[in-house]
Amino acid sequence: QVQLVESGGGLVQPGGSLRLSCAASGSIFIIYAMGWYRQAPGKQRELVAAITNGGSTNYADSVKGRFTISRDNAKNTVYLQMNSLKPEDTAVYYCNAELRSTVLAARKNYWGQGTQVTVSS
Repeated sequence: QVQLVESGGGLVQPGGSLRLSCAASGSIFIIYAMGWYRQAPGKQRELVAAITNGGSTNYADSVKGRFTISRDNAKNTVYLQMNSLKPEDTAVYYCNAELRSTVLAARKNYWGQGTQVTVSS
């Protein structure tokens, strides 16, 4: 079994900052990409940022220059530093990891339970 547990969401004023964390645990052989997605009410889930196990990153245009994704491979943890937050960043943020649970297992995508981020004055 693999679990992804997110933390760090909450309520913040426009212009503020939050840091999200997501730790993967359980039967893990190797983690490839890790990333953050978000889903606002009435909208589709969208990619916010992703990072490979080699450190290559990819960001949605709407967050470039404001958000930074990073990971600690030793801790199987991915972070999302969110600065200069805007009301339109309000959403449930989900952690995602593409991994193999054993050396013989196929690659699979796993999701966290989601954490609410609300940007409002």
